[in-house]
Amino acid sequence: MSGVPSATVAILTYNGERYLDELLTAVEGQRWDGELEVLVIDSGSTDGTLGIVARHPGVRLHEIPNAEFGHGRTRDLAARLASGAFVAYLTHDATPASPHWLAALLDPMLDDERIVAVLGKQVPRPHCHPMLKYEIQMTFAALGPDSGVTVFRDDGRLASRADFESAAFYSDVNSAARRSVLVGPVPYRDVPYAEDQLFGRDVLAAGLRKAYAPRAAVVHSNDLTIREAGRRAVDEVVGLRRIGTEIPPLSRAGAFRLIVRGTIVDSLRIVRDRQWGFFGRLKWLFVNPWYHVSKWSGHRRGTQLPIDPGSSGSRPA
Repeated sequence: MSGVPSATVAILTYNGERYLDELLTAVEGQRWDGELEVLVIDSGSTDGTLGIVARHPGVRLHEIPNAEFGHGRTRDLAARLASGAFVAYLTHDATPASPHWLAALLDPMLDDERIVAVLGKQVPRPHCHPMLKYEIQMTFAALGPDSGVTVFRDDGRLASRADFESAAFYSDVNSAARRSVLVGPVPYRDVPYAEDQLFGRDVLAAGLRKAYAPRAAVVHSNDLTIREAGRRAVDEVVGLRRIGTEIPPLSRAGAFRLIVRGTIVDSLRIVRDRQWGFFGRLKWLFVNPWYHVSKWSGHRRGTQLPIDPGSSGSRPA
């Protein structure tokens, strides 16, 4: 031991056999001078997930029934089970892009004790369809330049609720936090969806700081069909509304405008995208409008569904 704090990498799995072996191998290959624990919490996988975990004997496995899984609840469980001073979270399809991923993810907290949580960058998988690739690239480009760490805090100059929510953006596909904070003042809350966005808000609301570390990259993109993209849009909008995000109802005309604009913008990107050959571009130019129809129709449905007031992310009195 060199005096470097210990860390736990917590991986939540459910039928995650596709990428899990490469993920665990990448985590085991991290260049980290402190003690490293790898914790997998599986919620009832029925594929080859548990067999893959068994091939990595250094991994600590904790199994829970599928009915007990919750996005925030299970991450809170991981923090309580973890032995490390820091807890890094990965989903079962997010593979660290380099052996320096963990060090880059934890460095901001080692350098500044006021920073209690860090999110890393996501790089789309090579087979990711172009419309989703562009979304991922734009999301993380907006968080800060790749050349350094960006720190976010509520310094009283966030003029609106929208400014605060933008500064609080968080994704626990690839993230880390101090265990003392996770089991103390800012635990993950048990909400059906958008637990990471709520956690980011709670961090800033508590007067603490979070950071974006682009060099802590993982290779990740959801393997979604066009139809699944629409269902995911519904889930995202409903989940955000449940935690208090103000998303106004979207009219048919508004959805149509967004479909047209998104189709045009992404068509121009596809034409310029050197990843795809001539026939690949033709394919995605054809698929592109249908993707935006599914996405924005799902978004519109999500703005219109009734929300159970009891499922909001408000803190109990």
